Amino acid sequence: MSSQTSWLHPAPTEERMKNRITDLLGVRYPIVQAPMGWIARAQLASAVSNAGGLGIIETSSGRLDEVREEVKKMRTLTDKPWGINVAQAFVRDPDIVSFVADQGVKFVTTSAGDPNRYCEALKGKGLTVFHVVPSLAAAMKAIEAGVDGLVVEGGEGGGFKNSREVATMVLLPLVCSKVGVPVIAAGGITDGRTMAAAFALGAEGVQMGTRMVSSAESPVHQNWKDMILSAKETDTVFLNRFGPGPALRALRTAKTTEFEKAPPANIMGEFGNALALYFGGDMEASIALSGQVAGRIDEIKPVAQILSETIAEFDATVAEMSAKYGQVSA
Repeated sequence: MSSQTSWLHPAPTEERMKNRITDLLGVRYPIVQAPMGWIARAQLASAVSNAGGLGIIETSSGRLDEVREEVKKMRTLTDKPWGINVAQAFVRDPDIVSFVADQGVKFVTTSAGDPNRYCEALKGKGLTVFHVVPSLAAAMKAIEAGVDGLVVEGGEGGGFKNSREVATMVLLPLVCSKVGVPVIAAGGITDGRTMAAAFALGAEGVQMGTRMVSSAESPVHQNWKDMILSAKETDTVFLNRFGPGPALRALRTAKTTEFEKAPPANIMGEFGNALALYFGGDMEASIALSGQVAGRIDEIKPVAQILSETIAEFDATVAEMSAKYGQVSA
């Protein structure tokens, strides 16, 4: 891509970044949308794929009949590549491998569980498999399982987290220094500068969650989007560090502030009324998962604009850094 591109003048749509991630995924840009439960469905995922990234359909809602209908919608909304996430802790269907393979996708991410559980079977179906990891130990276990790549997720990201979270700035270069497979960085990614930082630390792709929740095509209620726009960088909470169940990063509300000090006996039980928050706009009805990067988001934008501005700013940032510091060693 031209080093003359600025973030005010997005890169021409025919340009394609070329690296192992774009080659494996068949996409124009190595930008992946996070597989958020109930949110990562056809409306949002197709917008990401049509804009040149990779949309992902979720399974963490556990509602595979609904997911199957979303897959049908995807086929009518995009002819670009897209993928499916298998959230192992939330999927109880023993035939999940056949379910995913039957959808006609070529790329799958696995998360929230042992990478050995499905990797071999998924690869046997001809799928490219990336596993989501929150630590170096988890990364090495996934490599041993035979994954094609990793999604390395820092603790500042939203959603279900390792109880001992490690920031992307530490985790990403650590993992990249130990593995040879391509890596997608997640946690704190929202624009071209953070994408450039992730690439400097060894990644070849990035995943965006909170930025996509706040996009124009996101199906969540406007109240959730507005809370992201008004959030400060300190307006997330880390919940349930000591269990039982998963740790979480979420937006600060009256409910989650209380849970930060006194976690409920069953944190997952708090998602029983999730749809009232997600689509009804009652921000105290459940837990609004979100990353710290909410503090950097102040505008709702269409997905296509998010991606084009990200790539243009990435290009400009790399060029600017090279111009400023490229001759230091000389």
